[in-house]
Parts: sequence; structure tokens; C-alpha cells
Amino acid sequence: MYKLYGNPGQANLAPHMALEAIGAPYELIPVDTAANEHQGAAYRRLNPTGRIPTLVDGDQPIFETAAILLHLADRHPEAGLMPGLGTLERGLAYQWLIHLTNSVQVTYLAYYYPERQVADPAFADSVKQAAEARVNTLFDTIEAALAGREWLVGDRPTVVDFMLVMLVRWGRNFASRPPRDLPNVGAHAARTAALPAVARAFEKEGLAHPWY
Repeated sequence: MYKLYGNPGQANLAPHMALEAIGAPYELIPVDTAANEHQGAAYRRLNPTGRIPTLVDGDQPIFETAAILLHLADRHPEAGLMPGLGTLERGLAYQWLIHLTNSVQVTYLAYYYPERQVADPAFADSVKQAAEARVNTLFDTIEAALAGREWLVGDRPTVVDFMLVMLVRWGRNFASRPPRDLPNVGAHAARTAALPAVARAFEKEGLAHPWY
């Protein structure tokens, strides 16, 4: 049985969607980040970075959201959560998943934790504003990529789409332009959130509507 350590709505959400889509037994183990449980010795034995999420497969912990998604897709090819090995679509799935984690997710971290980016707290608000503008620019690229498409890669949902809808959700409270306001991104988020496995993950994490 898999164990997924996380906190409602955090970076565990996309792997949670994948576990629901796969249908394998798993246990969702809450980590109280408000109480800094993720920085404690017990959690750091699993994940030395002290970040969310961690997947435990047997006795082996695996961290980093994108790595967990790829591992689950490879462990359960029958679920069809990644295009076939060696295909062009597989390469594009790698491209978008790495873009989402290396560019979009990282910029969100600057938005939500601007104080980590500066030595002088007086500049934190400027960092936050710049990060929101950067996220908007990154989503403009995704909006263009989704033109005429239902899914970001291929003709069926993949772990890349799970990652994307999670990141759309993270921008739901943007003052200027939540990602869902972009026509293609918003339509993609609605399609993805309507998938039974995705809806179950939202519900099991106790997340309230609107999900994105």
C-alpha cells in the first residue's frame, strides 16, 4: 500500500489525483505544516528537504511532486497516465511537467513565501507582486498551448493535466487575473476537475468549491 504524506490543497494534490486514477490502495497521511510537523525529525527521515509531499512505496520514500507523478505513471502503465515510452507525446509530457514544476510552481513559491527570497523583509511585497505577474506570463504560454486541445498532451488526461489543474487552483485568489479566467486554461481546469478520480481527490482532501 502506498502512503502519501501531505496537507489539503498543497503539492500532494496532483499525486493524490494520480493515486485515485490508478485505483491502487493508498493511505493519505496528514502533515500539519502550520505546526511545522514537516520540519520535524520524523518527517525529515522520510524527506530530508522537509517539504510536501512524500510518497512511500513499500519502504522507499520518494519526494518531489513531478518525480512522484512519473513514478506512479510508470508503476501503473495500465492506467494510461503518461504517453507511451519513446513517443513524441512522451517527450512533450516531460517538457510540460518539468516546465510546470521548474517554472510555474517555483514562481508560486515566491508569491506565497516572498520573505524567503529577500534579506530585507521590506522588499517582500515587491517580490510577491513580481511573482504574480510572472505566473500570469507563464499561464499565457499554457493558454496558447491549449488552443484547440482538450488535454495538454495527447488525447487523454495524463499526470501533466493533474499537475496543471493543481497549479491553476493555487492562483484562484490572485487579485489581477486568476488563471481560470483564461478561456482555454479555465475550460481545461473544468474538464480535469470533472474527472471522477480528480473529484474524489478534491473531496477526500476536504477542499471546498470552487476547486480552482
